[in-house]
Amino acid sequence: MKYLITAAVAATLIGGAAQAADPAAGEATFEKACRTCHMVVTDGGDTLVKGGKTGPNLYGIVGRVAASGEDFKRYGKSLEALGATGFTWTEAEIAAYLADPRDYLRAKLDDSKARSNMAYKLPSDDDRANVAAYLASVSPGS
Repeated sequence: MKYLITAAVAATLIGGAAQAADPAAGEATFEKACRTCHMVVTDGGDTLVKGGKTGPNLYGIVGRVAASGEDFKRYGKSLEALGATGFTWTEAEIAAYLADPRDYLRAKLDDSKARSNMAYKLPSDDDRANVAAYLASVSPGS
């Protein structure tokens, strides 16, 4: 029963688009919407998406504890607080975060004053699901 509820919650969080998630479409959306601040560079140094350094490298984000990227030191306090709980990113959680990062952190931390350094939101359920699927595809072991 727990797994059925979890699956239903996950589908709701990503707008019911879980079955239709397309990593290739997600990569294209990432190129347009995310690379201004984020890059995707493998642990071996291969650049999959050349991007900005305002945000952390998102290679391997699925399965990683929040705010734990070793090469990034400018996480916001609320994201660090979430990471301190041991919270680990999943594809569904990334899609939910992309809808509204500030509101997501406020709900997760039960803190009406929580803030996110990421102000950008992806309004489309499909885009969020696809970007999350792309990030899962570049997360070894996910």
